[in-house]
Amino acid sequence: MRALLADKSFAATLGACVLAILLLAMFGGAGPLTPYVVNAIGQLAAFAILAVSLDLIWGYLGILSLGHGLFFAIGGYVAAMHLLKHSYEVTSVVPDFMQFMGWREFPLYWAGLEHAPYALVLGLGLAALVAFVFGYVSFRSKVGGVYFAIISQALVYVAMLLMFRNDTGFGGNNGMTGFSVVFGWPMGAPGTLLGLALASLVALVIVLLGCRLLVTSRVGRLMVATRDDEVRLRSLGFGTLWLKLAVWCGSAVIAAIAGMLYVPQVGIINPRVLAPELSIEIAVWVAVGGRGYLSGAVIGAFVVNALKFWLSTAAPEAWPFILSGLVVLVVLVFPNGLLDIAGLKLRPRWFRSTAGQVP
Repeated sequence: MRALLADKSFAATLGACVLAILLLAMFGGAGPLTPYVVNAIGQLAAFAILAVSLDLIWGYLGILSLGHGLFFAIGGYVAAMHLLKHSYEVTSVVPDFMQFMGWREFPLYWAGLEHAPYALVLGLGLAALVAFVFGYVSFRSKVGGVYFAIISQALVYVAMLLMFRNDTGFGGNNGMTGFSVVFGWPMGAPGTLLGLALASLVALVIVLLGCRLLVTSRVGRLMVATRDDEVRLRSLGFGTLWLKLAVWCGSAVIAAIAGMLYVPQVGIINPRVLAPELSIEIAVWVAVGGRGYLSGAVIGAFVVNALKFWLSTAAPEAWPFILSGLVVLVVLVFPNGLLDIAGLKLRPRWFRSTAGQVP
């Protein structure tokens, strides 16, 4: 545990997450922690998990994915299907989009989704399967760099076009909404919002600890070596295909977890979650916080999205320009994001030589 917390930034971030859990547990729904604030914290925690999933492969493995929203959406859609099927078990009313299509029963592929364990396994397994197929074909063909980024973005765009179709059974362009209960609790109730926010923060702590354990291990050193000079690593007899594939699939599973936690808190999912803009924004969160620092991914996700939440009400037209300005500032002035501003020297010696270099 001492080795895991040796990074001061990581320890501070982890401590802040634990403190947030304690404060929510004690004061959730009271004082300044209104249900709106609690819900916002839960959403930010889900976004932070999503940012960590990308940082794991981009910051430590050198693989930039501009289609990570696909795995986030897979988890979110499976969670939505479970909530709708669970609501049907309680109300005996099929979702609105099925009534619009004239369907009186759920399609066959919805079978079993009323059971939460099955939905969890299905969502994570499907994300891992899609990641494995796409990653194996790409990595075996030695596709990398900007080409991998472009192909991954094309993949998420194709998925978005598919989900816009109304006859797919996934809500079409209107998406899925109308969730009434989650684990028997009424959706939107203060207690439900508090429980979901706490679950998101606890999941964030677990993901942070798991990823930290990975990147500080021998596997983590191989990840960094692959990022810095994959050809030399292969010439020394190390196979990189299965290393990249394993980390890539693990990253996809983490992104799916984030989607599963996010959808119940916003109460809707539609094909917009598959828009390439979201996948690009995920990369911006990681870059702004500090690529290659797990703590930086969390900080970037919280800061950028908290700013977005505020500006969405105060000055929505200004947000695109502010986001673009943040990207330019990071690229030109602060290659390690907000951690550069703080003046922290956080990387271990074997990791500092390549700090700030974009693969």
